[in-house]
Amino acid sequence: MDEILLTMTDVCKAFPGVKALDHAHFTLKKGSVHALMGENGAGKSTLMKCLFGIYAKDSGEIRLQGRVVDFKTSKEALEQGVAMVHQELNQALKRTVADNLWLGRYPTRFGMVNEKKMQKDTKALFERLGISVNPNAVMESLSVSRRQMAEIAKAVSYDAKVIVFDEPTSSLTGEEAEQLFRIINTLKQQGCGIIYISHKMEEILRICDEVTVMRDGKTVATHPARDLTVDKIIRLMVGRDLTQRFPPKTNVPQETVLSVRGLTGLYSHLRDVSFDLKRGEILGIAGLDGSGRTEVLEALFGLSARKKGEIRLQGRPILNRTPRDAIANGFVLLTEERRATGIFAIRDILENTVISNLPAYRRLGVLDHKKMKQDTDRMIRTLRVKTPSRRTAIRTLSGGNQQKVILGRWLLTEPKILLLDEPTRGIDVGAKYEIYQLILDLAAKGRSVIVVSGEMPELLGICDRIVVMSGGRVAGEVDGKTATQEQIMTLAAKFA
Repeated sequence: MDEILLTMTDVCKAFPGVKALDHAHFTLKKGSVHALMGENGAGKSTLMKCLFGIYAKDSGEIRLQGRVVDFKTSKEALEQGVAMVHQELNQALKRTVADNLWLGRYPTRFGMVNEKKMQKDTKALFERLGISVNPNAVMESLSVSRRQMAEIAKAVSYDAKVIVFDEPTSSLTGEEAEQLFRIINTLKQQGCGIIYISHKMEEILRICDEVTVMRDGKTVATHPARDLTVDKIIRLMVGRDLTQRFPPKTNVPQETVLSVRGLTGLYSHLRDVSFDLKRGEILGIAGLDGSGRTEVLEALFGLSARKKGEIRLQGRPILNRTPRDAIANGFVLLTEERRATGIFAIRDILENTVISNLPAYRRLGVLDHKKMKQDTDRMIRTLRVKTPSRRTAIRTLSGGNQQKVILGRWLLTEPKILLLDEPTRGIDVGAKYEIYQLILDLAAKGRSVIVVSGEMPELLGICDRIVVMSGGRVAGEVDGKTATQEQIMTLAAKFA
């Protein structure tokens, strides 16, 4: 009989205006990988935060190896053998990788931090896990994917019995994801129980032993992964059949509105990037991690300096030296890192929605609060944001609903060019469909959209054309209707 590591029974948790968990239950076996799935707002992360001591549950029982536990802090959970790798990284960015790994539990000698042992232990841990990250590197100098691998190593370093992975591959390249799967398999063989939260169904079916699906704060079902298909999981998650993963395309690209020629970064590795964007077109940018995808958007939006190159909007040269210039010229940027550079976490939905459009609400030097409320409510309705009210703190929303609020913020500025960096990262299949539909609707109304994504099916599903980056250069361009993943991967490796 399989040994039970963890049981969560009748767990309830309510926030003002919303019941996040409604008698949810979950069971984890020793030496197994158990997926926890559901739409954004289904209660997955809330349930795990109740386990990890971030939230205090209202009622219910949690047992770890048969013993009732109720962790008051994350530190207490870690010390008792429960670790969590969060989707939104929360690291000391000014400190080194080694500092981040051992923060709060530094090895000491004669009352001083034993730097030699810390370096030795960090290197040994990275070697065991096959992670190639410099322990002395300052955390903020690393890419998101490398920071994620360091966070995974930190969780493993606690010798945890239970490790929760929340969207662990959302920032990882294909090669890094394979490395993560090897680490998970090693932990599984050692008897560790893995709770795996992800919206990527193919990887769920590949690496997981069991799958639990949540909906509206309740546990809907638990099945062996071998008995499930993608369609069955979608049906359980959304409570209905979702016959298409992408909406039908109705946009018709027209005349060229944006021309980029010879775009070269001053401090980035972008070199001689050229492409055109048409009115009503969705242009994808593909490439491997570090290929320059995000850097293209940052250069267009004035976030990074250009060494040379020309940007023409409707035939007129523009500079976009700063984001303020870019917004004035009709550009908007939805950033990859929602928590770090997208939301104002301590503010509410109204403030997050109207913040980029404040001049439009100014009447004789005073803000028109009535109009601000009307526009916020309109965006909540239009984008189907799940929230108790416009005054709800945005940090309490699920990732998908946070993303919708940010999109609403930019739509109020009535943009001409939308730059979307990983617009559906960490978002469930139902919310993804809604965001795809929104993007296609915008294109059908004559807006021009550039989408950067690491998910090739996503690019092939919604884009009219796809520019492929490699080594900071344009490696080629393919037609969204006829291109294949193999074509894109071949071009992505051209200058890598």
